[in-house]
Amino acid sequence: MTKLKVNKGIQQPEIVDLKSAEKFINLNRNKLSADYYFKGIVDSNISILGKSITIIESNLPEDKELAKKIIEKCMPYTGKSIRIGITGVPGVGKSTFIESFGKILIEKNKKIAVLAVDPSSKRTGGSILGDKTRMEELSQNKMAFIRPSPSAGSLGGVAQKTAETLLLCEAAGFDYILVETVGVGQSEVLVHSMVDFFLLLMLAGAGDELQGIKRGIMEMADMVVITKADNNNEQKANLAKMEYQNALHFFPLNDSGYSPKVTICSAVENKGIEEIYTEMDNYILFTKENKYFYIKRKNQLSQRFEENINDLIRRKFYENTQTIALFKKLKVDVEQEKMNLYQASEFVVNEFFK
Repeated sequence: MTKLKVNKGIQQPEIVDLKSAEKFINLNRNKLSADYYFKGIVDSNISILGKSITIIESNLPEDKELAKKIIEKCMPYTGKSIRIGITGVPGVGKSTFIESFGKILIEKNKKIAVLAVDPSSKRTGGSILGDKTRMEELSQNKMAFIRPSPSAGSLGGVAQKTAETLLLCEAAGFDYILVETVGVGQSEVLVHSMVDFFLLLMLAGAGDELQGIKRGIMEMADMVVITKADNNNEQKANLAKMEYQNALHFFPLNDSGYSPKVTICSAVENKGIEEIYTEMDNYILFTKENKYFYIKRKNQLSQRFEENINDLIRRKFYENTQTIALFKKLKVDVEQEKMNLYQASEFVVNEFFK
């Protein structure tokens, strides 16, 4: 009978100090300095860039202070990217177009960031955040960074912190930043006010229900593209192209001095995408030569300055415990019609500014 031989087992490590491990694992992001995030951003560390954007989007008071410091450090490294706004009616194929257009930019050795603003639920504040799924190939490319952000109910479908996020992406060294908006509405002017080139995607035969919004958006567009010009839809797309070209003749010339072009494309078949890039490049060169590019950038800074003041006043208002207590009390009075809403509003604001 063979005797069993017991071999010496593997030496076990010393017992881990659980309290020390917990402190290490649960290292709060706010304990990391703004310098840490700033260095990661300028070193093009995508992971740290993503975490920095999360801090920018946060509503926590401690995150807001950290976000301010990160942005301030990044500011000297911004301004070198080309900012492109892309908008269009739901179903026009914005995500499909961006993936096709993005791949062409990458082929030209350009790094791109896509800020895709998803619709937020008004009830829960949550969003679909499905752009990484829709841009599957682009999201896997190391030259691309896709950041879906909830619109959080902000005007025009643009996330409140998109402007700040754009600055971080510029500091991270992206050559092109594409801002995709939720859809078309009166407040798409917000997108226009933060980009260098505004691209409007349209569908052929979209119907008369869109006529009311076309003029306002088209007057801001630097280029109009009829999408989904493939299969049996190409002829219809060409007819729509002629209609839009004729319509643009009745609009006053843009402040840039550049006449907007209308073209067709098929993102699925990759037709017309290269021509769109060429036209966009021509526009950027033209506006840099006539200085409009730089004038617009200065105007955008001025506008952002005003918006930031409004944001700060609003934030300080709702962070003031005495003001909020008064606000809640008067809100009940207004609901019960004990006080006129205009009088109540003025009273709360006057108390806040005392």
